[in-house]
Amino acid sequence: MTCAPATLQHADIARRIPHQGRMCLLERVSAWDTQQIHCEASSHLDNDNPLRAHGRLGAACGIEYAAQAMAVHGALLAEASAGTARQGPAMGYLVSVRGVTLHVDRLDDLSAALSIHAERSGGDSSTVLYSFTLHAGPRLLLAGRAAVVLDAQGLALPQPSTTIPPNS
Repeated sequence: MTCAPATLQHADIARRIPHQGRMCLLERVSAWDTQQIHCEASSHLDNDNPLRAHGRLGAACGIEYAAQAMAVHGALLAEASAGTARQGPAMGYLVSVRGVTLHVDRLDDLSAALSIHAERSGGDSSTVLYSFTLHAGPRLLLAGRAAVVLDAQGLALPQPSTTIPPNS
C-alpha cells in the first residue's frame, strides 16, 4: 500500500493533473491534508507563460493557479483513499468562481514567488467547493471561492450550447 507523498515537485504534479508542458504552472506542493493544500509557483515571471496576453499576466489568471492546486489536492486525496498512485489524472471541471477579489492588477510584475492556498469547504462525490487565496510574500493578491464538478465515471459532461437563442 502506497501513501500519498507529503510534498511534490513539478514533475510529480504534472503526473497528477491534466495540465501538461508549460500549462502546468505549479512548481511544488509544500503541504497538504484532507482539507487544504499549499503550493508554490514562480511561472508568473516566465515571459512564455501560456496565460500571458498582450505582454502581461493579469491578476485574474491567478484563478488558474488556484484551480491547479485544487486539481492536485483532489488527486492526492484520491491516492490517499485508494492507497496507491493514480494512473493518470482524473477530470474535473471548474464550473463556478464566486466572490473573487483582485488586490493587484497583474501577477508578472511581482518578484516574489506565488503562494497558493486552497481549502475544501464542502462537497460530495460529484461536486467540491473550495476557497482559495494567492499571496506574494505577505501580500494578498486575490481570493475567492470555486466549485468543481468531478467526472467520476470518465464520461464527458454536457457542453454548453454555443447557440444563443433569439430574443422572444
